[in-house]
Amino acid sequence: MTVLSRGGDPSEPPARLSRGGDPPEPPARLSRGGDPPEPARPPAVGDGPQDPATPLTTVLILNGPNLGRLGSREPEIYGSATLADIGAACSAVGASLGLIVDVRQTDDEAELIGWIHEAADRRLPVVLNPAAFTHYSYALRDALAMRTAPLVEVHLSNPAARETFRHTSVVSAVADGTIAGFGPRSYELALRAVAGILDG
Repeated sequence: MTVLSRGGDPSEPPARLSRGGDPPEPPARLSRGGDPPEPARPPAVGDGPQDPATPLTTVLILNGPNLGRLGSREPEIYGSATLADIGAACSAVGASLGLIVDVRQTDDEAELIGWIHEAADRRLPVVLNPAAFTHYSYALRDALAMRTAPLVEVHLSNPAARETFRHTSVVSAVADGTIAGFGPRSYELALRAVAGILDG
């Protein structure tokens, strides 16, 4: 997991105390050439606890149950790539797009929901492969409805071409979009979609 820490910026002037014991005024960010101070910008997607001066946005790539078994799990459906292989490819694609990727996998619904809450609190975009939770986890759907940044649902296979119970997604209605059926490349396409939304 990539962790970005805040650091002090020695170039910024100290806060000034106003008269009457009011709280300190926020420091003004001076522009070049003696121009008037620029107003502070509102928080952007992906800021959260990250340093707002950092130009990179972290994207959580979250994977649900049984995806830790990729490579050996029904390779005729899911392919031979492991989750580690997919994570490495996502890191490379993310770097080319100016994104930091944080790849996680769990078989536990509560843990996955906790990560979704984290993403909402930190205003982080999410690429999500809910796996079997796709079809019935209303708790996951409700957590995703609280999102504060782009969300792309992703699947290795094409659920619409498989068993009938896989044709229903309770996640799709709260996502920006769904990418399915392209194997590991589905993740790459999802990252490009997130980057496009952020740039849009």
